[in-house]
Amino acid sequence: MRRIPRLSAPLALLTVTAATAATLSGCAWGGGDTKDTRPPTAPRGLTVQAGSSTTAHVMWNQATDDTEVTRYEVYRGSEKVKEVPGREHMVDVVGLRPSATYTFTVRARDAEGNVSEDSKELSVTMPAAAAADHKPPTRPGRLTGEAEGSRAVMLSWSKSSDNKKVASYEIFQGGSKIHSVGGGQTATLVTGLRPGTDYTFTVKARDAADNFSPASPGVRVTTAAGKGSGRGTAPTGFRADTHRADGAYYIDLSWTPPRTGGAVTEYQIQLDGRTATSLVFGGTAPRDKAEHSFYIGREAGERHRVRVRPKLPDGTWGGYSPERTVTTG
Repeated sequence: MRRIPRLSAPLALLTVTAATAATLSGCAWGGGDTKDTRPPTAPRGLTVQAGSSTTAHVMWNQATDDTEVTRYEVYRGSEKVKEVPGREHMVDVVGLRPSATYTFTVRARDAEGNVSEDSKELSVTMPAAAAADHKPPTRPGRLTGEAEGSRAVMLSWSKSSDNKKVASYEIFQGGSKIHSVGGGQTATLVTGLRPGTDYTFTVKARDAADNFSPASPGVRVTTAAGKGSGRGTAPTGFRADTHRADGAYYIDLSWTPPRTGGAVTEYQIQLDGRTATSLVFGGTAPRDKAEHSFYIGREAGERHRVRVRPKLPDGTWGGYSPERTVTTG
């Protein structure tokens, strides 16, 4: 009989019950004409990407409030460096030092001045300076796009070349920058789109000296009509079983990670209709098959429902896998 510990490297289990409760509490109604004293929820899904040796691209998901989030404040360490309107969820922080490491957080603020708790803290190390580099990267080629349901699009392109090194790729929707990925990545999943909508995307390469390539040829993609199930972002081949070890029962999960253009390092596990834990892969995250086992109890004959969903590279949650039912014993 094989022995499976509750926590096995390189995996770590992080409870998210408190965070979930904070989200739900942020949706309660304020009463009558009383003064609004309830702060917004903390912004989630924070991502930070070095765009060049002196610029960092910071993105986050929309916070919730009982009235309205009016602005977001971006902090580098303890210093507020940017402030953007509540309708915006990304910003470029410029004037950074090459090779330096910075830590960023984001707060939400409502019209009454109530301020959320900080988002999670993320650090980024800037690339080394590219001295006297005035030559831009070559244009990304062969940009293709494929709708993944009604709210996401998978983009891929051929890599650019540079006399030094490509630091990042900037993704544009029409004339607006909507995303940024590292220079070693040539595909990404763009989420948060509207059903049944035509979009035109282009990509530019950027080097450490802030030289931009010409834009790639545009690709036009139409998202599927309807509300959309998010299946294109959900794990596939999901299986669940149980085993017994040392008098206790464990649930064994396996699945194929979704195609996102980057590694999926975090998953949320839902048990019996409620969020149980977040599963974070350390080291190299699996791309072809992911597996995980966790302790469920000592009683035989108990039935449980389980499913998982991934956290996508842009910080948003993907679709849930099909739900599976298992019985201990």
